Amino acid sequence: MLSYATVSLCSSLLTLHAGNVYTPNMVLLFATFYGGITQTLVGLMEMYLGSVFLTFGSFNFSYGAIYIPSFGILAAYSVDGTPTEEYYHAMGLFLCVWSFVAFIFLIGALRTTLPIAGSLACSVLSFSCLSANAFTGGRCIHILAMAGGIFGIGAAFGAYYEGLSKLWTKQTTFSFIRLPHLALSPSNS
Repeated sequence: MLSYATVSLCSSLLTLHAGNVYTPNMVLLFATFYGGITQTLVGLMEMYLGSVFLTFGSFNFSYGAIYIPSFGILAAYSVDGTPTEEYYHAMGLFLCVWSFVAFIFLIGALRTTLPIAGSLACSVLSFSCLSANAFTGGRCIHILAMAGGIFGIGAAFGAYYEGLSKLWTKQTTFSFIRLPHLALSPSNS
């Protein structure tokens, strides 16, 4: 959860151009190494528990690959280093698919905890806004990209809350975090 939160936070801050940063390549560090590798390893270890980390680790690897020059993905959609309209539409489709994947996980998380469901709901909204922004060719950046960045920060804080609740317990620290459970339907057991 902490790696998911950190990648979401970094990506969202870059989307919002925090600190006047307009080049998104810094997210490669988080997406590839912390998010991609960590979430994939944790996902492989927790796959039998139904963890979604493996999928989001794959998202981070694939998102990072877009900006790695040797993969040639960005170059394939650019003319003289400028992204084409086809690039924006391809990115819109990419993010739309990931919005759908996050939505499927959200449905599955409705009987877990509020921070997980909230984080996934914010992820769906973030991916959807960023996808819609990409389909406009980035022309609505002040509206849709800003909303996507804000929802991404919401997703990050939900994931941080969930992740830290496993670390900050009565047994490990003076302060501890309680997880509010979210049960929208009665249990079958």
